[in-house]
Amino acid sequence: MIISTERRKRPSDFRLERATTLGAEECPFCDGREDLTPPEVLAYRHDGGAPNAPGWDLRVVPNKFPALMVEGGLEREAEGMFDRMNGIGAHEVIIETPDHGKTLASMSEAEIERVLWAYRERMLDLKKDIRFRYILIFKNHGAAAGATLEHTHSQLIALPIVPDFVREEIDGARRHFAAKERCVFCDIIHQETAAGRRVILENAEIVALAPFAPRFPFETWLLPKRHGARFEEAPRPQYEALARLLKSVLVRMDRALETPAYNLIIHSSPFSEETTEYYHWHVELIPKLTKVAGFEWGTGFYINPTSPEEAARVLREAGGVDSQPGRVVL
Repeated sequence: MIISTERRKRPSDFRLERATTLGAEECPFCDGREDLTPPEVLAYRHDGGAPNAPGWDLRVVPNKFPALMVEGGLEREAEGMFDRMNGIGAHEVIIETPDHGKTLASMSEAEIERVLWAYRERMLDLKKDIRFRYILIFKNHGAAAGATLEHTHSQLIALPIVPDFVREEIDGARRHFAAKERCVFCDIIHQETAAGRRVILENAEIVALAPFAPRFPFETWLLPKRHGARFEEAPRPQYEALARLLKSVLVRMDRALETPAYNLIIHSSPFSEETTEYYHWHVELIPKLTKVAGFEWGTGFYINPTSPEEAARVLREAGGVDSQPGRVVL
């Protein structure tokens, strides 16, 4: 990790790419256009209306162009010196609101909590399929972050393997626990909340902080204060607390960084193995402020022009509160 504060010094120095909402004329995710998506697998309706019809608050549908599909069996085959696995899996879209003009930041805390609850429901359902070993939930907001549709939505992909990146994170947590008999994420929480310099805000259940060695400027982690390995097994109060903190962080980013595109990823334990002692679920939020180019791809090092202390200070100030290290409690 390389933090080079000489390259750029202020949020206004970045080449900011705004996440804009375009016209809704052809949007397949809007209320009344349910026939443009595959049949829903989950929906929340406050009036108890019919499936795949207008009047919903949130819908989950299979991705029309899936990266992986449920059909078929889990098979491997050899091709020369390579092994190949077929594309078994699930790829779903969580349409977070029927309102085309809303973003996650502009939704209410209750609406955001409903989105988190939908994540949980789909994970609990899909993990019943013994072919799946890991579920990734992520959100691409804005074209610069990889979104192809402007209507606010998230995605879920169930995989038949544990990705290498996830494996590396879990193995690192396991090594820390073997050496110190403590969860590395719990240690991060205790150290950062004691020091305060990189804490953005917190409440009784969740802390939002700029990690010590961020890959990207204004990278933010949201971690539950109570240890738990799996997002889908968190106690209900944590979803409410996470919704409250996530909204505040997103609003602060919109103010400080001129409504950036961003990626949101939920890091949770594979459900195919026991990691309860040493892994800790969390959410990573990454505004798209810099480009990953040849140096990063060639070395695995990331050049970050903003220190985590500065990023935390800017986001604290964006909330209109005292920016001194310490507590911003919601």
